[in-house]
Amino acid sequence: MIKNHFTIAWRSLTKNKVFSFINMSGLAIGLACCMLISGFLYQELTYDTYSANADQLYRVNLGVAENGGSTVYPMVDIAVGEGMKNAYPEIIASTRLGSLSPQFVKYDDRQFKEANIAMADANFLELFSIPLLEGDAKSCMTEPNSIVITKDMAKKYFGDATAMGKMLTVGDKSMKVTGIINKVPDNSHFHADGFVSIITYITGRRATWSNLGYYTYLLLNKNTDPKKLQAHFPDLVAKYVVPEIQQDMGVSLAEAQKSVNTFLFTLQPVTDIHLKSHTKYEREANGDMQYIYIFGALAAFILILACINFTNLSTAASAKRSKEVGIRKVLGSLKSNLVSQFLAESILLTGFAMALALGLVYLLLPYFNDVAGKHLTMAFYLSYKAIAIELLVALFVGTAAGIYPAFFISSFKILSVLKGNSNTQSNRSLLRSGLIVFQFAISTGFIIATMVVYQQLSFMQNQKLGYDKDQVVVVNDTYTLGNNIEPFKQTLLQDKRVLNATISSDVPVRVNDGTQIYLKPTAMNQPHNEIHANIYHVDESYVPTMGMKMALGRNFLPASPGDSSAVVINEAAVRDLGLSKTDAIGKTIVRSGQHEFTIIGVVKDFHYSSAKEAIAPLMMLYGHSNGSIIVKVKTADMQPFLADLKTKWDGFHASGPFSYTFLDDQFAILYTAEQRTGKIFTAFSVLAVIIASLGLFGLAAFTIRQRVKEIGIRKVLGASEVSITGMLSKEFLKLVTIAIVISFPLTWFAMHKWLQGFAYRIDISLWVFLLAGALALMVAFITVSFQSVKAALANPVKSLRSE
Repeated sequence: MIKNHFTIAWRSLTKNKVFSFINMSGLAIGLACCMLISGFLYQELTYDTYSANADQLYRVNLGVAENGGSTVYPMVDIAVGEGMKNAYPEIIASTRLGSLSPQFVKYDDRQFKEANIAMADANFLELFSIPLLEGDAKSCMTEPNSIVITKDMAKKYFGDATAMGKMLTVGDKSMKVTGIINKVPDNSHFHADGFVSIITYITGRRATWSNLGYYTYLLLNKNTDPKKLQAHFPDLVAKYVVPEIQQDMGVSLAEAQKSVNTFLFTLQPVTDIHLKSHTKYEREANGDMQYIYIFGALAAFILILACINFTNLSTAASAKRSKEVGIRKVLGSLKSNLVSQFLAESILLTGFAMALALGLVYLLLPYFNDVAGKHLTMAFYLSYKAIAIELLVALFVGTAAGIYPAFFISSFKILSVLKGNSNTQSNRSLLRSGLIVFQFAISTGFIIATMVVYQQLSFMQNQKLGYDKDQVVVVNDTYTLGNNIEPFKQTLLQDKRVLNATISSDVPVRVNDGTQIYLKPTAMNQPHNEIHANIYHVDESYVPTMGMKMALGRNFLPASPGDSSAVVINEAAVRDLGLSKTDAIGKTIVRSGQHEFTIIGVVKDFHYSSAKEAIAPLMMLYGHSNGSIIVKVKTADMQPFLADLKTKWDGFHASGPFSYTFLDDQFAILYTAEQRTGKIFTAFSVLAVIIASLGLFGLAAFTIRQRVKEIGIRKVLGASEVSITGMLSKEFLKLVTIAIVISFPLTWFAMHKWLQGFAYRIDISLWVFLLAGALALMVAFITVSFQSVKAALANPVKSLRSE
């Protein structure tokens, strides 16, 4: 029986090739989109689950009440992890991961700049279940000057020779290779090409609790409640942090004791970090749970659109098969037999669509990986588990999409269909109309969402930043010039193409470590308004080179010896300190370590991080930070200038190679996530419109075929092609208009919620909705009019021949 059903189904599909192709194409596109997004979601949702201890690993975060709110940091001080382990038996182990600045790594004559070297405790790889290809995980980082590197890094420096036991020069230190790993898994919240033993850098440092610096992880007992454990942490703050703050900030004991309520250690599951942690000091850019919901809904809607196409086209094609159903019933077929026959056709078609979808995934995967920043492979989709899921999805989709048409077609009255009247018009009208409305409401919503995403991205990238990022070259690693940094800068200034230059590592697209500051009290027992501020180390040329503006006071002066204890702050710092611009100059700021600085100027606020975040307090201190030289250039041809810049660099015999970046390129990196979101939305919005158009195309074809005789009569009676085309198109355009009206408020609400995540955002304009609606109507009109014009131009003699 089953074999017979599928044999007849195959004949039916091959007999109606155009119908089958349209239906299969729509399903295949929908399934391919769903598979691609599902792969993306799977990788996002499985971050940090690779560790054998994943459900017991927690990161220690630090929450600080400051600046009128609360800021969470993903790092804590050097002594926190081990101190917590010693204090509470529920903690089995602690481990730390520290960041290193980009280092020059050398072996013999091979030297490369490595931007991804980390320092870690001896038990780090073991706790995170990162296996070693060579070496012992328990001992590979117990000694100072030990380094574990990846297989690829070993190949880069040592070729095919063994790397174990060899010596690498990392920065100014000589490191022994004590272990080789394959790589850190892709779905990890941290990655590194090499791990240096942390004791190499921290030996001799004081064990403090009140600062930042190290990503710290705890391994808890299985039955430990992290919330109950976390409730004991204020005791540690009172014991260790309060005395440090009292000494470091020079405040009274009563003032320092306030930190028990404002200095909060918290525990975050490691598996939550990638999607649910958004601090400014994350080791790597994280994902966002919001986008998981958005893309999950996107996949579901696209698949629903494809299923709607099948349902719509199958019911529309019912008239063509009505006599077949009548004859089958006369010959004794039961309704259950007819239902199973039509479901078999639906499932067979879905099976072909799934095979075609896999082909589309194969073709689209490189582009999708590039856009989404993932490393999905076809092996993921062809694994046993994936194939089983794909077969179940095909069965479910085939059944879900075909169940209504199967019951609908099998319910035709025998006498009606054998007389040539399937009587389906009234039965199908409401359903088909509703499905068209749903399809185009979703499609229009996707178009609006895409336009809003790109508008917000453009707004962030083109708003006034408070500095000039165009034609700014950042020369990296200038510390390798040694004492020639200032002479090199003066050489650059002699070039007519150079407008200005400044020595500073602090580029306005990087968020650097900050400090706690407060205004020095002018009276005894005056309360402190303590805030957190980021720090830039600059010279007197920084503000003019970056094109920044002073709001009050003055910039640093090279001939002013007092400026070594002076500070320039931004307007955000003025506000958060409780000052006004008129009385800020001359006030004294106290920072961590009881260092005092006199305010000599206020620089106008500028964006030194993504526009998703509000501008935070900033203090500029006078003094060289010699990691880079920032050069403001004016030239129509940048390449000759860069070539001359390299020649000048080589002339100073720096110990490192010439390296540069453009400030505007670094600025664009801040919005990588939003750019990816925009590209993904664009791609899937186009596909959603294509799916909806395919359904409308097929539906219009079947509808017009049923009205062939009516069109013929109208033409005989003198109707023009234009009037017939308008008549046939009007019904569908009405439905699309209803869909657009329904889509507008729903999409506005969804995008309004999305925009709330940005500190600086656009207002959604009315023209976006009008343009999206016009595009949807245009697509629908073109789709329908193709069939309408074809019917209007047909010879009426052919359609009326049988009358």
